Amino acid sequence: MGKKLFILSLVITLAVSSTAQTVSVKPDNVYISQGEEYQRPIPLPFIRKTDIVWSTEIWKTINSEQLFNQFFYFPNDEFLNYGKKSLAYILWDAMAAGEIPIYEDDDLLIPLDNEEFVRRYTRADTILLEIGYDEDDNEIYQTIIRPKYFDGSEIFNYSLRETWFIGRQDTRQDSRRIALAPVKESYRELPNGEVIPLGNIPLFWVPMQNPLVRSLLARYPSYCNRSNNVQQPSWDWVFLNQHYDAYITRESDPQDRKIQDYLTGENAILESYYIEEKVFDIENEMWEY
Repeated sequence: MGKKLFILSLVITLAVSSTAQTVSVKPDNVYISQGEEYQRPIPLPFIRKTDIVWSTEIWKTINSEQLFNQFFYFPNDEFLNYGKKSLAYILWDAMAAGEIPIYEDDDLLIPLDNEEFVRRYTRADTILLEIGYDEDDNEIYQTIIRPKYFDGSEIFNYSLRETWFIGRQDTRQDSRRIALAPVKESYRELPNGEVIPLGNIPLFWVPMQNPLVRSLLARYPSYCNRSNNVQQPSWDWVFLNQHYDAYITRESDPQDRKIQDYLTGENAILESYYIEEKVFDIENEMWEY
């Protein structure tokens, strides 16, 4: 009898110990986290070039300042959100760790060395700081080194390259995300203190069809579902289902021009809408008899 009680006590102790080890470290959780690291990207059907009857390349801009796209920007402080990351931090951290490849161009032809890119981007700035005046009332300056870090809150836009096509077998229009780039507004500071804006410049391009990139995006929730914290689709789902509001900036053509190269203002906006409608109308026009 005593032996049975000992065995029963041991089993209960082990069960309690096992349960305690699976409780989430987040202090206000009421459920146990399952771990998004086990999620897998959604499989895509194999497509042969001979099965494509029409195709075009489209470039878009996703602006996170738009209300629908705000989940691209938040949360932008991973240290205050129990490890939750915005898309900018997800891409940067994976790139800095060498987990995903990056490229200089949207054609994905010029690869970048991850370590060298991080070293170049985070290189400290040397600035002159006014610290006071000497006895002759001359200004005194001190040269200081200002460390530079990646700040995801500075990323408001993303450039996206897509391929749109119609297949011979199912006669349906479909698309694939090809390349994605976080975009930062850049400036040049002159020796006299004047700041010259250089415009929005992509930091690096990520190959969206690469299995490493898709696996990365599948592991992280997007926080696009504002009404249910538990049901948060992955970033892989967001891009696969085009769950964002974006405007077209360029369509492939022999002259390789962006819309801003030949139109400005309201005309550029109308041209973006025209290209979007034209792409969607091609499917109906192609199969009319």
